[in-house]
Amino acid sequence: MSTVSAELLEDFFAALQPRLAGTLRTDAMTRALYATDASLYQMMPVGVLLPRHADDVQAALEEARRFGVPVLPRGGGSSLAGQTVGEALVIDFTPHLDAVVELNAEERWVRVQPGLVLDRLDRYLRARAPHLMVGPDPASGKRATLGGMLGNNATGTHSILYGNMVRHVAAAQALLDDGTPVRLEPLPPDAWAERTRRAGREGQLYRDLDALLKAHRDVIERDTPRHWRRNSGYRLEYLLGDERNVAQLLCGSEGTLAVVTELTVRLVDRPRRTALGVVHFHTRREALRAVPTILGTDPSAVEFFDGRSIRQARRSPGFGPRLTFVTGEPGGVLITEYYGETEAELTGRLQALEDTLARAGEGYAVVRVTDPAAVANVWGVRTEALGLIMSVYGDHKPVAFIEDASVPPEHLADYIDALAKMLEETRTEVVFYAHASAGCLHVRPFINTKDAAEVEKMREIALASAELVRKYGGAVSSEHGDGLARSWLTPVLVGPALYEVYRRTKQLFDPHGLLNPGKVVDAPPMTEHLRMGPDYHTLEVLTEQDFSVEGGFARAVELCNGNGACRKLEGGTMCPSFMVLRDEEHTTRGRANALRMALSGALPPETLTGRRMYEVMDLCIQCKACKTECPSNVDMAKLKTEWLARYWQDNPVPARTRLFARLPEVAARVHGPVARVVNWVNRRGLTRRLLDATLGLSRHRTLPSFAPEPFTVWFARQRWRADGPPVVLFPDTFHNHQHPEVARAAARLLDRLGYRVVVPEARVCCGRTYLSKGFVNEAARRALGVVEALYPYVAEGMPVVGLEPSCILTLADEFRTLLPGDPRTRRVADAACTLEVFLAREAGRGALDHVAWTDAPRRVLLHGHCHQKALDGTGPSERCLALPPNYTVETLDAGCCGMAGAFGYEKEHRAVSLAMAERVLAPAVRAAGEETLIVAAGTSCRAQIHDVAGRTALHPAQVLLDALATRA
Repeated sequence: MSTVSAELLEDFFAALQPRLAGTLRTDAMTRALYATDASLYQMMPVGVLLPRHADDVQAALEEARRFGVPVLPRGGGSSLAGQTVGEALVIDFTPHLDAVVELNAEERWVRVQPGLVLDRLDRYLRARAPHLMVGPDPASGKRATLGGMLGNNATGTHSILYGNMVRHVAAAQALLDDGTPVRLEPLPPDAWAERTRRAGREGQLYRDLDALLKAHRDVIERDTPRHWRRNSGYRLEYLLGDERNVAQLLCGSEGTLAVVTELTVRLVDRPRRTALGVVHFHTRREALRAVPTILGTDPSAVEFFDGRSIRQARRSPGFGPRLTFVTGEPGGVLITEYYGETEAELTGRLQALEDTLARAGEGYAVVRVTDPAAVANVWGVRTEALGLIMSVYGDHKPVAFIEDASVPPEHLADYIDALAKMLEETRTEVVFYAHASAGCLHVRPFINTKDAAEVEKMREIALASAELVRKYGGAVSSEHGDGLARSWLTPVLVGPALYEVYRRTKQLFDPHGLLNPGKVVDAPPMTEHLRMGPDYHTLEVLTEQDFSVEGGFARAVELCNGNGACRKLEGGTMCPSFMVLRDEEHTTRGRANALRMALSGALPPETLTGRRMYEVMDLCIQCKACKTECPSNVDMAKLKTEWLARYWQDNPVPARTRLFARLPEVAARVHGPVARVVNWVNRRGLTRRLLDATLGLSRHRTLPSFAPEPFTVWFARQRWRADGPPVVLFPDTFHNHQHPEVARAAARLLDRLGYRVVVPEARVCCGRTYLSKGFVNEAARRALGVVEALYPYVAEGMPVVGLEPSCILTLADEFRTLLPGDPRTRRVADAACTLEVFLAREAGRGALDHVAWTDAPRRVLLHGHCHQKALDGTGPSERCLALPPNYTVETLDAGCCGMAGAFGYEKEHRAVSLAMAERVLAPAVRAAGEETLIVAAGTSCRAQIHDVAGRTALHPAQVLLDALATRA
């Protein structure tokens, strides 16, 4: 790897900066954020460029060539082989160069910029050409860019139909190493000859490439692996026909030959209907042996889901109920998919599958899945359940270094058997999954890269796997591209003659070796540049929360494997700030990388509690979405709380931070006439301007009001049911002192449903506000008070029901790490649930069958609180709001509302807060008719809806109380 002196870099940046419309970042923190991808590797870039347009990219290449600085084009950074890390200027195309330039539905192609994410393109096509789609469909489609898919020659679940990107890329607009623009497209012989006669850099390239192909045609034809799913080296075999398209040569080139600024992709027909036959087998070997038999039925996909994954999924509350498509205790299942025009056609194809398997004597059961929602559930479980395996504690991790090997399906069972035997002999635990139809069974051995002996074992396993792949006629790299993990094996696979042709190809395009060096040819050993190698160590961090399950604060940070799922722009909640700002800094991955770099010494130790780290952590709104949506279940909300506690040890605490943390104490003192005075004062424009100037409370926000009479006072004055099952209604601060109308509705609702409502006499606070601001010890003291107040009720078997999700779920979640040694804590945590979860559970067991609901039809638009979605999902809310028979519930996939407790009131965050709301929530609420009920359990969610959309949102308790048929 080439290195560039600091002086030369300074001159390079000084020359480049005036030519840019985009952003050039050279600070240590930003460079650290781009030092890793989803692989094992870490290399610090020299800088990061966020180009506004192609001219910025051209300027960067021209200046990089002049100063001898390497350049690395990058998409979502989800590469598994280490191809998007390097000591280079990283060019991140995703913030700005992500447009659909042109769609020609009639000719079935689309022209896009390289930073466009596949899922966004699919959404665009569904709206404008719903019968068309991109063929390759990698599992990382929510963050994989089209440029990245070209760079690693991506494929996916349906590869037996659509193959790799090399079959779908029609043309590309690219820049050569010196910035020369070239149009790469299909060229018949006469057009190819014309290119070789051109002057300048382009003509020279075509002449040299033509000569190379003529001189080494025999080597290319003889030594290129025959298995179609191959990705090692360069795709020179595609340039041997009469029509040649150099854009195809860029597929799988990892940005080492040219930098693409636009690409034209051919589109395929979108299937009208799909159905699944989930074939069950007693052992993994039986399943893999059956793949050729199943392929004879012409499926669109055959995916392997192994028994270990199934068992782990069944133990998970989030997945167990969804495994309706698995029966018995299989050693593995093959999820077999068929396309069809009609339901009858699909039924026939599933019957043919069963008949074929019966004749072959393979498989013990076939579960048919035909309902579209059920089909989506199967694929969702298949994809998401992988996270249960990846999210392992400890230093041994399921590492991606041989998982891309592919062999012809008829040899798949023998290859896996031989590999499994070798892994067993080396006492290496392993997990298997993925694309059985293409002979690509992803294999992830558990390796501790912090141990030198384990690192050497990893190298030996990789070499042994490569030898097996060659024995069975396969390819080492079949899907996720070449890179630091695999390129060193290319000579072993293709032989020295063809490898030398690959090296010569690289030299023709990149004579100075500046385009992403060392990723396809001339790679370093796979054991270099490890993210967490034998020399890796971290600072000891004494934590105020319990991190014993994770193995400490540092290992909790290290759970992030860089997969980049937090970079998705649509669907779900993680990461709200990235969805609107599209900056790597504001992802779970970015924050985890920043913490890990500071803990491990890659950044100076003082960085951990420095201002730059504060900027990285600032826009984490602690939504908890990463706790469940991240495949590795990185809990950044918990990590930020702990980091803030450490930060306040080294930095002064602002008055506003203390004020928000102490809101429960303030609220408890503001009632009666005082509340009326405070509310009047807070509504004055002068007051709001003063608070804006002094505390940073946005003057554009409506400040929360205080109730003259707290809920607990009102409750004590009422007469309540003396019989019925007892339910403890937890009086959180927000609904006790600010919105008692919600708590009153909940108490009346429970009473009229037949429950005996109990409100604790002790005034307690869950500590949520203290946690969110990093005052962990104060939160723990309040948690202890809650446990002591509630345990007597819980000990008698009473459920504890809450109204504010962030509060009641603090009992269910954070209490376990705030008070881990108190045996009462678990009992209270287990008993605590939201009102919606309680009612849905009661309805599920028939306890509400006697209730008479209104017959009036109503449409309900539901916005779920972030903590609800992370820990409970919106299912319970949907079920209880649908108890009135004619209520139709629509749940918004709106992510975070943007208020996030105090966040939206802080003037420096207001713009981001509003952007989060305007992404989905605010437009949907505005579009809803006045007759539509807007429902949100979160206090801050309702405040945001009022501020941005001018609508009053109701708590589910209010909606259900109003829906009772009789009102006493």
